[in-house]
Amino acid sequence: MKEEEAAEEGISEEVDKVYRRLNDQAEKSGYHLNPDVEFTKDLVWGLLANEKRYGYWSCPCRLSANNKEEDLDIICPCYYRDPDLNDYGACYCALYVSDEVFRGEREIESIPERRPPHEQRETSRAEERKRAEMMETMEFTGELSKPVWRCKVCGYLCAMDEPPGVCPICKARKERFERFM
Repeated sequence: MKEEEAAEEGISEEVDKVYRRLNDQAEKSGYHLNPDVEFTKDLVWGLLANEKRYGYWSCPCRLSANNKEEDLDIICPCYYRDPDLNDYGACYCALYVSDEVFRGEREIESIPERRPPHEQRETSRAEERKRAEMMETMEFTGELSKPVWRCKVCGYLCAMDEPPGVCPICKARKERFERFM
């Protein structure tokens, strides 16, 4: 019994340590973790469990393919975090929340899954490889699948449907981005 308690305490200490580190990183980057600390620590425990299982921080709320290349879009923080924060006030698993949610001005609502089904992801990867092969032999046409946003403060560029909530370089807010080109 004492061994189990010691093991649980060790896990709890590891979760606390990672939670503090993740919270510090999030705040320094202009993001916020969910203010429900116990809920957030459960998600951190899920990230650590997935790291032990797969070798990377696969989102604890999604099924992993146990293949890092296939799961790049759901390694925390996932590709869908910023659009989810913009649209719903939290990411899919609610680890990250918007400023409004953090300040208690907005409730977290149900967040639909943005990740395409496996078959679509497979098709997209095949199309991506085909495009890469074509790019090697063709001249760039200037057509992009997403708009490009530029941070007016530091010049950071990103191709997304909407600008990120916070610039990952200089921490300027979303309002400081302009559509580029």
